[in-house]
Amino acid sequence: MEQNQQNEQQSVVQAENAEDAIVESLSESSAIEDAMVESNLQSKLEQEIAELKDNNLRLVAEMQNAQRRSQEEIKKARDYAISNFAKEIITVKDYLEMALKDQSGNFEMLKMGVDLTLQQLIKVFDGHNIKDINPQPKEKLDANLHQAMSVVEEHDQESNTIVSVMQKGYLLNGRVLRPAMVTVAK
Repeated sequence: MEQNQQNEQQSVVQAENAEDAIVESLSESSAIEDAMVESNLQSKLEQEIAELKDNNLRLVAEMQNAQRRSQEEIKKARDYAISNFAKEIITVKDYLEMALKDQSGNFEMLKMGVDLTLQQLIKVFDGHNIKDINPQPKEKLDANLHQAMSVVEEHDQESNTIVSVMQKGYLLNGRVLRPAMVTVAK
């Protein structure tokens, strides 16, 4: 009987060992599955990181290209912004050169040609929004538009009023290109 009990105990121990082996095997299997899941997750994350890095590089390159293109466009705009004005002013220069080459001696024709040239220049100025600053005597001096070149004693005018204009000034789109040079009453 003792032997039966020993056999039973051995059977129980073997069953427990088998059970432990199965549990251990299942644990190892679960650990392997966990490792595989973790490995898959890690590879997916690495793939996503690689895609994000690639997208980031593409965006940086696109931004640099856009910046380069805009700088080129700004340079072209700056370099050629005056081209329309230059084309029109060339015509005025041509007219003046023709007037200087005139050998006819006809002063009236020369004067008429210069007047037509001046009209052409005025037309060019109007087309590009260049306006005269031509103050009239007795107007108040405006330091934004006028530059006082000299001060004279004028008894019949108020102080800081314009006596005479030495040189007209010009505005471009409302901004002073050159102030009018004037003589001012003391």
